[in-house]
Amino acid sequence: MSGTFVGMPSFPDAARKAVHDTTLRGNLRHATHTIRDKRAQAVAELPDWQELREAGKRIKDHTLRHLDRHLEQLEASVTAAGGSVHWAADAAEANRIVTGLVKATGEREVVKVKSMATQEIGLNEALAAEGIHAYETDLAELIVQLGEDRPSHILVPAIHRNRAEIRDIFRERMGSWGRPAPQDLSDEPADLAEAARLHLREKFLRAKVGISGANFMVAETGTLVVFESEGNGRMCLTLPETLISVVGIEKTIPTWRDLEVFLQTLPRSSTAERMNPYTSMWTGTADGDGPRAFHLVLLDNGRTDALADDIGRQALRCIRCSACLNVCPVYERAGGHAYGSVYPGPIGAILTPQLRGTASEIDASLPYASSLCGACYEVCPVAIDIPEVLVHLREKVAEQGGHPWEKAAMKAASWVMDHPAAMAAGERLAARTRALHPGRPPGAGAWTDSRDLPELPAEPFRDWWKKNRT
Repeated sequence: MSGTFVGMPSFPDAARKAVHDTTLRGNLRHATHTIRDKRAQAVAELPDWQELREAGKRIKDHTLRHLDRHLEQLEASVTAAGGSVHWAADAAEANRIVTGLVKATGEREVVKVKSMATQEIGLNEALAAEGIHAYETDLAELIVQLGEDRPSHILVPAIHRNRAEIRDIFRERMGSWGRPAPQDLSDEPADLAEAARLHLREKFLRAKVGISGANFMVAETGTLVVFESEGNGRMCLTLPETLISVVGIEKTIPTWRDLEVFLQTLPRSSTAERMNPYTSMWTGTADGDGPRAFHLVLLDNGRTDALADDIGRQALRCIRCSACLNVCPVYERAGGHAYGSVYPGPIGAILTPQLRGTASEIDASLPYASSLCGACYEVCPVAIDIPEVLVHLREKVAEQGGHPWEKAAMKAASWVMDHPAAMAAGERLAARTRALHPGRPPGAGAWTDSRDLPELPAEPFRDWWKKNRT
C-alpha cells in the first residue's frame, strides 16, 4: 500500500470497502470506545471544563482574527532567540525549504517527531526524492512507516492495526530499516515497545538533524511546544545539531498565559491524561544545550483561504486532540483511510476540503461523510461546531456543480416555493393522487432501502387549516 493519499477514491467508495473489513471494524471499535470512555472520566474530574472549553475557543478566535500581527511577533521573538524563520505559501515551497536546509548540513538522514503538517505536505517523499532518509520515531508512526501504510487517526495513526499485525510488521520489515526485531518477538505490548526502543535508539544517537511539528507556538516568547507520550520527541528535539520545525500558521497563540488553558484541555481530550507525560518546550537556541541551529518553517498551504471564510475558519481552532474521531459513528465504521487525507474523521471532513479545495472527487465528498449527529461538537475542547461547517461546505459543493438532475430539481423546487399558488396546486394534486404514488421512487434505492417514506395525508395542510382554524 502506498504511503500517500494521492488518487484516493471518493469517501462513499472508500467507505463501502472499509465497512466490509471485519478486522478493521473490530480494531476501531475496541480502540475508539476505550479512548472515549477514559476521556469522559478525565474530563469529568474538572468542574470548570465548560469554562476551559470556552476560554480555548475565545483564545483561538482572537488569535485568528489578528493572526497577521501575532505571526509577525512570533517571527521577531524566534529570531531574537537565535532561530531562523522561513515562510512557506504551499507544500511545494515548504518541501523545498526543508530539503534545502537538510542538504546544507551534508546529512542524508533525519529523525522525526510525529508531525501532521509534514505528512500533509508529503515531506518524507520529498526528502526521499533527494536521497534523504526520514525515520519516524513515534511508535505508531514507525508502525505505519515500516508497513508502507497510511495513518488513519490523528492521535493513534496505527489504530487500524492489532497487536498481531504489528508483531508481523516488526519481524518482517524492521531489519531493512536498521536493527531487526527478535524473530521470537511476541505480540505483548511491552515486547513490541522494547523492540521499537532498541531499533530507534541507534538512530537517535546517530542523527544530526531532527524534524518536528509543534502543538503550539507562543508569539510573545517565540517558544514552541510539543506534547507526546513516549519520550521519542524529547530525543529528537534535544540530541540533533540542527532542528527544523514545520508548523501550520494557525498553531500560534499570543501569550504564555494562554498556553495554560490548553495544557489542561489537550491531554484530557486526547490521551485522557491529566498531564502529558512529555511536554517539550524550546525557544531558539542556547550555547551547550540542545541543537545549535533552529529553523521554523511557517506553513500556509490553504490556511489563509480557510481564514477568509467566516464559518469555515473555526476549523483552524483545532488542537489535534482527536476527540471527535473517537465518538464519530461514521469514523468508527469507515476508518481513517476512507477520508483520503492525513486529517481523518469529522475534523478532516471540514479541514481538508478547505485546505485542498473541493475540485477533486474525494474532497467534494468529505462534507457528506457525516450523519450530523453532533457528537463531535459536544466533545471538542475548543467548541468547533463541526456540523455547522459541514452543512456550510455542502452548500459550497452544491453551488460549484453537482449532478445535472440534482441542479435541475433544486432549480424547479426553488421556483415552486417562490410561487405560492403553484405550490398549493401541487400539494392538492399530490394529495388526490396519493394512491398512485410508488412506495419507492425510481433511482432512490440508496435512500429507501433503509428508510420508509412517510405517507401523504388525505389533504394538504393548507386545506386542513382553512377548515379547522378558529
